[in-house]
Amino acid sequence: MDPEKYCPKCNGNEFKEGTDFMPIKSNKSSLSGTNKIYTFCLNCGEVTSVRIENPEKFR
Repeated sequence: MDPEKYCPKCNGNEFKEGTDFMPIKSNKSSLSGTNKIYTFCLNCGEVTSVRIENPEKFR
C-alpha cells in the first residue's frame, strides 16, 4: 500500500484487500462475472476503495 495513504475515519495506515462471495455480473442471465476487490482499514474496517477485478468482462 501507499505509505502516504491514511484512513479517513481513524487515520490508520494499515490496509488489506479482500473480496466477497458474490461476483458482479453484466446482467441477471449472465453465467460468469468478476470479483469486487475491497480495500479496507485494518484498524477500524472502513472500506476506502472498491474496484472490479476484470473490467474487460463488461465490454
